[in-house]
Amino acid sequence: MEIQGHFDHFNFNVTDLSRSLAFYKEALGFVPVGEIDGPEGQFKIMYLGDGHSLFRLELTWLRDHPQKYNLGECEFHLCVRVEGDYATVREQHRSMGCLCYENIEMGLYFIQDPDGYWIEILPAENQVKI
Repeated sequence: MEIQGHFDHFNFNVTDLSRSLAFYKEALGFVPVGEIDGPEGQFKIMYLGDGHSLFRLELTWLRDHPQKYNLGECEFHLCVRVEGDYATVREQHRSMGCLCYENIEMGLYFIQDPDGYWIEILPAENQVKI
């Protein structure tokens, strides 16, 4: 039997769910599309969608984990393609103070969310490099 999987969601654990929801809405236009409340308020999971694909970003808040998460060397990341004028989007991220790394030669940059997770930002496929 051949197994055929497909991507469903990716998880980031966050320390302040409201702050993270506001960041993802402003930086990438991601909005809540589902949620799960843990028993007795132990945790809350929010699923964010982009309005274009079925893939979701899961933000998990744990009541008993208020400290920052250890992200190691932060060698993992989520990648998002953005619509619109790429330079304008990049300047919005710069003005938000979340742009943390640029590679002009490769035509990409990274933003960092409030918990330190890196998100690679690429232009829509039909756009030229910056």
